[in-house]
Amino acid sequence: MLKKIAVKQLRLGMHLHKLEGAWIAHPFWKTKFVVDSSADLERLHACGVDECWIDTALGLDVAAPVADADPAPAAAAVQTPAPPLAPPPRAGDGDRSMAAELKQAAAICSKGRKAVNAMFSEARMGRTVDAEQCLPLVEEISGSVQRNPGALVSLARLKSKDDYSYMHSVATCALMVALGRQLKLDEDGCRAAGLAGLLHDIGKAVMPLDVLNKPGKLTEDEFTVIRTHPEEGHRMLLGGQGVADSTLEVVLHHHERMDGTGYPHRLAADQIAPFARMGAICDVYDAITSNRPYKAGWDPAQSIARMASWKGHFDPVMFAAFVQSLGIYPTGSLVRLASGKLAVVAEQNPQNLVSPVVVVFFSTKSQLHITPVRLDLSKGNTIERIVAREEGAAAQFPHLDELWADPDTLRRMKA
Repeated sequence: MLKKIAVKQLRLGMHLHKLEGAWIAHPFWKTKFVVDSSADLERLHACGVDECWIDTALGLDVAAPVADADPAPAAAAVQTPAPPLAPPPRAGDGDRSMAAELKQAAAICSKGRKAVNAMFSEARMGRTVDAEQCLPLVEEISGSVQRNPGALVSLARLKSKDDYSYMHSVATCALMVALGRQLKLDEDGCRAAGLAGLLHDIGKAVMPLDVLNKPGKLTEDEFTVIRTHPEEGHRMLLGGQGVADSTLEVVLHHHERMDGTGYPHRLAADQIAPFARMGAICDVYDAITSNRPYKAGWDPAQSIARMASWKGHFDPVMFAAFVQSLGIYPTGSLVRLASGKLAVVAEQNPQNLVSPVVVVFFSTKSQLHITPVRLDLSKGNTIERIVAREEGAAAQFPHLDELWADPDTLRRMKA
């Protein structure tokens, strides 16, 4: 039986059915689980949500006597806010540390930028795009994501305003591969998703450059022109080799929305192919976190929170998987800790999305920079925890990227 109680009444052995409020606002990516950990119980009591629902058929009731020892965990499915998904792969599954993979990922990003630049140039001259020529690059990107899911995905977000069109394709490719792995696609499926991400914006190659790179808001007429890029890209790829239907779907429909308000065909829900739904999420995330000619990118964690609030935009199951693949506080996010110190997220702990590895660098109490300290929030020897995203403050700290990716890696990426 479901029962609504105060969060402060939660105790070990209760089955949490739901926390009241938006899921992105509380520190748990899962819901519907037995509270069998003292650490989880402490975070629940401190999460800032006042009320919750428990299921007394699957766990203890408020009136049940307190046992001397922690009750054994009940067999309950760990779920995201959408239907259940398998736990994300560990960063170490590919036998490569974040620091080591960042160096190789930087080289792949540099190579990818040049390859996509060349591909766009060929397309502008009216030459047929050969998707098969992109496969070696997709293979390299897929390999990097396999070795360490967070490295290339995080680096590819860093791009100059001039590089946006090319690096956006590389970033979307990496995000698609990472999301494909989270959705348990096989290797061929992940590579197909990556290729679709790499080519999704090829139609922009034939858009007027003064409109594409305009450092300001587009007029209605200019936006009408830009909205033709999915159909232009689809037309360009129809005549090429090695283009799967899944790639064509992403190119044509990555701007469709689940509620039917997207373009070019105003498709809704199941009318949108699965790969196109994946592409919609990956395309938007990279777009809003990147510096553009007309605006600075949003903080990664802020972007996840805003995307979660856009009802009707994204497939909820795929978006939940996307959050798991990146983390609630993606690498590079600026966060405030319980002590009042600021930190930048440096690496994910896939089994504990609210407790990543961070680099602490600033005290809000003294308003002074402190010697950077790397801290794994998932370890039991620290009392620090993330209490908030530090929205709107990233511009005050232009060196944030050098705290999670060393300067040499950043130079490699631009080479």
